Formats: sequence, C-alpha cells, structure tokens
Amino acid sequence: MATCKPLLAGAALAALFTASASAGELSAANQAKLIGNVDAYAARMSQVALQIWSMPELGYQETKTSALLQSELRAAGFKIEAGVAGIPTAFVARAGTADGPVIAILAEMDSLPGLSQAAVPERKPIPGQDSGHACGHNLFGSGSVAAAIAVKKWLEETGTKGQIRVYGTPAEEGGGGKSYMVSAGLFRDVDVTLYWHPGDANNASQDRNLANISAKFRFHGIAAHAAAAPERGRSALDAVEIMDVMTNFMREHVPSDVRMHYIITNGGAAPNIVPEFAEVYYMVRDPDPRIVADVFDRVKKAAEGAALGTGTTMDYELIGGDYSILPNDVLGHIVDRNLHRVGPPQWNAQEVDFAQKLQKTLGPGDLPPISSAQTIRNYRVNGQKYSSTDSGDVSWVTPLATLNTATWVPGTPAHSWQATAADGMGIGVKGAVVAAKTLALTVAELYQSPDEIAAAKAEFNKSRGTNFTYKPLIGDRKPPLDYRKNSSGPIAD
Repeated sequence: MATCKPLLAGAALAALFTASASAGELSAANQAKLIGNVDAYAARMSQVALQIWSMPELGYQETKTSALLQSELRAAGFKIEAGVAGIPTAFVARAGTADGPVIAILAEMDSLPGLSQAAVPERKPIPGQDSGHACGHNLFGSGSVAAAIAVKKWLEETGTKGQIRVYGTPAEEGGGGKSYMVSAGLFRDVDVTLYWHPGDANNASQDRNLANISAKFRFHGIAAHAAAAPERGRSALDAVEIMDVMTNFMREHVPSDVRMHYIITNGGAAPNIVPEFAEVYYMVRDPDPRIVADVFDRVKKAAEGAALGTGTTMDYELIGGDYSILPNDVLGHIVDRNLHRVGPPQWNAQEVDFAQKLQKTLGPGDLPPISSAQTIRNYRVNGQKYSSTDSGDVSWVTPLATLNTATWVPGTPAHSWQATAADGMGIGVKGAVVAAKTLALTVAELYQSPDEIAAAKAEFNKSRGTNFTYKPLIGDRKPPLDYRKNSSGPIAD
C-alpha cells in the first residue's frame, strides 16, 4: 500500500496555484448571488439541523435523517439515488449538467451513543434518549445540503456547466460508511470533493490525521459453575483479558504515533458462571496505513495466543478501516480565501452568555477565549491530527479539501456533552451557515476555473504516487449494518 509522498515543491506548487488563482476568483456579483442563495435557505437549514438534532440516530440506523436530507434535495430539484453501496441510508444526489466538472460535497449524519444532552450549558441528558449529536453531524448534513442547493440555483442562474453532488454518508463514527462507498466506485468520476466539520474554531487548514482499522474479537469457551465445577469451564473472559494484557505490553514496541484502544463489549452474564462468550472491540491507528495493517496483524496474533492459552476459540470481524487524510494545498488555499470572504460567525449576547457558562464546565487547563470563535485561524498544510475519519478514503481517490467552523464553544472537545449542547442551538447553526457559504463559494469558483481543478489534481497525483492503487483497509467485507447494536459508549472518529 502506498503512502503519502511529499507534496509538490514550494516553487512548483506556487506556480500552479498563482497561475490559476486570478482566473478562478468569483466576481462580486457571483459572490453575492451565492451568499444570497444560502441566506434564502438558512432558516430552513436551521429547522432541518435542529430536527435532526432532536432525533439522533446511530450509524447505519439514520433512516429518518437520511430521508429528511433526501427530501430537501429532491424538493430543490436534485435527482436522488438511494441505498447505494449496499447501505440503506446512503445516497447520492445530483444536479446540473454532465458536460462540466463534477464536484461533490459530503454530508454526514450519524450520532454518538451515550451523549444525550439538552441544549443547555449544564449536564442534562434528555430523558428516554441515549445518543446525541456530539460531533455535529446534524449540522454537517444540513449545512452541506444548504451549500449544494445554493450552488444548484447559481448554476441555473448563470448557465454554468457542471454537476453538483451531495453524498449522504452514514456511519462515520466507527462504521466506515464512506469506505464502502469508495469501494463501490461511487467517486470514480468526481473531479473534486469538499467537506466541512463542526469544531471550536474557524480554519481551512489541510492536515493529516490517522489511518485506522477496527475489529471485534469474539472468544468462545465452555460454561460451568464458577464455584462448584470451575475445572469444567473454559473462560472466554479470561481470553479477552489476556489478549488485553498482551496488547498493552505491545505498546512499548510499536512506532510512537500508533494508538491502540479497546472496550470489552461482552464480559459474560454473571460472576458465578464461567463465561462461554466474551467480546472485545479494538481500534488501531497511525498516520501510515501500512503501519496500521502491520500492528493490526500483531493484535490478531495476540488474540490467537490468548485463545490458545485459555483453551478457547476465537474469531474476529472487521468493523472499519479508514485511510489517513491526503491533504491538498491547492484546494486548501481556495477554501481559506473564501472562508475569509464569508467571515466567522457572530454570536449575540445570549449566545455569548451560553458560551461563558458552558466553558466553565470544561475542566482545568488553559482554554481559548470565547472571542476566538469570531476569528479565523492562520492557514497551514500537513499538520498532524490524531483523530480518524472515513473521509480519508475519499481523499485517496479524488482531490479533497476540508473546512472547520466554530459550532462549539472554544475549548470544547468533540464527542462531549458540551458539543451536543452547542450543536442544538444558535451557536451551532451559525457555524453551519458560515460553512455552507464557504463551500458554495469554493464550488462555484472551481466551476469557473479548470486551471484550479487541474492544479489540485496535479498535487493529488504527486502526493499519492503514480503507482498507487486504492485497496480498502476493510477488505471485501460488506458494510456492518448492525455494528451499533448491543454496543455501549462512543466510538471515536
């Protein structure tokens, strides 16, 4: 499996970008049209975002959410292909003409278990609701739809040729929905892909992250009375615990950027029964997909050894496998330029008061000032982040750029109840509007400049290497549509 090679040298990249930048920039009139299109839909986008927030659905179970997003796009004139890649909640929506560039916008939609929270600045789970949008995918999906609708209207208003697509991508949180969509060839004819993500700051930096593989290891033993006949039993839980000990000792002997983490999802039924079944859920991560595959093979050997030593048997199921993000500096500069045109979200007095109260719950340590949400961070490329996303797979088959906007209170970690709270009120919605406008401007600019698309593709091809062939880390397995059943706790992205 090929890994990232150095991006285009500074002078060559600058020449490519400089040659195309002036040709692609939108006129003031076109900027106003696109921003006006987003503003015209913003109130409805807010309703959609908050409706999704109020009915959080776990990975591959986003039936209502997917239907709502599809309904919005269909009403705007998009043609919908639903149930793609063998995933009932995945879809591709298309609008525009086939005789121009194809530009895709990603739209995530799943929630996280165990993070139910009201839209208030103190811990208050919603009764009868377990999951919550603690990663902002209610905003992600609705904001992407808003951008696409604005672009479609602009294409029609200006007679610009090109196709805009929205990819409804389920189960980002550990289910790898995009990986299966990439494997199904759904991005094969896409020229450029854009996506955004909720965060606690505004920036268009194009950073690397971590590739990962996740799997459930299942051990099968023999049940027996734990006190009257323990010698008759063979404990599946013993096998899980011994596997965990071995992998924890392994941490000393793996590359420093490797991350390994796990939860025991089934440890038996009762302490007076020798467990005949136990299950542990693992994730392995590293910036290099090859290292991930190598370390995962060692984890498998630990599982085999644990089964051998406890007299049990073991099988495992791959759940997900994501590539690391392949940054694209050409696209990143375009997104950054348009983010500065749009400007950061502006909070009213009530939202600032909410932010101040919520920030007090974030624990010890230095936190960014509340005012930092009203600024834009400096652009960078090739920084290292330590999360994972199935958007990484997309970035290895089509040039991809990302955007972050402030939908959370500064200092808020993803996958926290504090993120859920902000995602369900004005702070979150205002950040999504900024994202929608920035994406709409960027997509329209790319349609007007084949040179910018060509420069992005040149960097993309250079970065991934001429001999690269995409091979999914998930192998040839089908989407794990039931991976969220009987699980507890959030799966980190």
